[in-house]
Amino acid sequence: MSEKSRLPSKFLFYLITISLFLLISSSVFLLQYSNTSFTPSSVFKLILLNGTSVYFEPLLKSRQKNLLFLPSEVPLVDAGISTTISELGCENSNSSKKLESLGKKKTIACDSTQALLRVFMYELPSEFHFGLLDWKGKENQTWPNVKNPSHIPAYPGGLNLQHSIEYWLTLDLLSSSLPTVVRPCTVVRVHNSSQADVIFVPFFASLSYNRHSKLRGKEKVSVDKKLQEELVQYLMGRDEWKRKGGKDHLIVAHHPNSMLDARKKLGSAMFVLADFGRYPAEIANIEKDIIAPYRHLVMTVHSSKSASFNERPILLYFRGAIYRKDGGKVRQELYYLLKDEKDVYFTFGSVRGNGINKASQGMASSKFCLNLAGDTPSSNRLFDAIASHCVPVIISDEIELPFEDFLDYSQFCIFVHSADAIKKGYLLNLLRGIKQETWTKMWEKLKEVVHHFEYQYPSQPGDAVDMIWQAVAHKKTSIQFKFHRKKRYDRSTSDIRAK
Repeated sequence: MSEKSRLPSKFLFYLITISLFLLISSSVFLLQYSNTSFTPSSVFKLILLNGTSVYFEPLLKSRQKNLLFLPSEVPLVDAGISTTISELGCENSNSSKKLESLGKKKTIACDSTQALLRVFMYELPSEFHFGLLDWKGKENQTWPNVKNPSHIPAYPGGLNLQHSIEYWLTLDLLSSSLPTVVRPCTVVRVHNSSQADVIFVPFFASLSYNRHSKLRGKEKVSVDKKLQEELVQYLMGRDEWKRKGGKDHLIVAHHPNSMLDARKKLGSAMFVLADFGRYPAEIANIEKDIIAPYRHLVMTVHSSKSASFNERPILLYFRGAIYRKDGGKVRQELYYLLKDEKDVYFTFGSVRGNGINKASQGMASSKFCLNLAGDTPSSNRLFDAIASHCVPVIISDEIELPFEDFLDYSQFCIFVHSADAIKKGYLLNLLRGIKQETWTKMWEKLKEVVHHFEYQYPSQPGDAVDMIWQAVAHKKTSIQFKFHRKKRYDRSTSDIRAK
């Protein structure tokens, strides 16, 4: 064969080879480029929920990272806090656009038969929930429109925000049947209580306490106390409560002083709490109740902008109330031990006078952050430290931690007994003896687990909202076990024979 006749075949061979290479490369590029992926969102959701693909794992992690910082940026929650964060190198993108784009993505509605938890929510009047946020619906409208984030009533900022857990759980339930809202299918709201695993009581107890526990004007009974009385009367009259004595009911009372008048009467229910500091064991205990994280007040530091060991000049940081009663007495003793140490920042502080911004800067510049017992065993400071990637030093002997059946806190926290902490030199010698390599491992773990402590709307896989529902599902099996066990001898022998 002549040279002329062989040229075209070689040319075609090379052309086909190059074309195939370009086709394969472009396909891989399109699949991996998460920001403009042509893969339908419903497919992504299916993969994310079922974990069926190894190939998509890096892509999904990337998407989760993009969603991770929504809670701290959402303007509908607390615009006042958001504006302080641009100085800190924390992520502060246009969150409202992100939420809108999330809402516009089309997906399938959650299937109640496939959800981990089916929840029935009482249609309580708005005065028990969003009415406390000064929301007024139209006639016969119980709930706000949650399809559009801009229509959702804003939750008040400052210290109110740390106990806003019932707000996020209620929003999640309201959106669970909306096919346009992208969220995990861990929990689904059902409208028939006989189909439910859990009965949710949508009372914003913490907000009611914060805003309405004091008498105003000519009031003889506070609004908060009145709402609690009405709630008890309402629940006691419901068939759902009578069926299991309230044991399958879920009530959020995250503020330690919320539900003070009603908690004893409703103590058979599951509570979502910050800790057990102000509850007798017969009313609240780890066997039946859920410990939920505070909603942190500082902004979450972006992983790529988190200061490393040598970039954090402060060894140990604490800013807050120093003189506390009960278990918080250790604060005062530590203050006098540590206040003059050159690499320790230990001072009084509050949310006033730009306090949140100062705390954000201080924690983000510190290697270790003190979490001390106050009037109760827990405080929001632990979750502020986690959001700042500052290794928490927990000195609170009675503390209960959220999601501890899932998280090993010893991987990213230092625990010190109170009796040891107040020994002269003990705490500083311990912390100064921790090597950079050890600290860095804990710092990396903090960046890995921080999303478990984020409250956001819509909820995302593994965030605080999703984790609370998973914790409730775990408790549900225990409730069922005890309920069935109790029924062993409920029926008499004659009843059995009759059948």
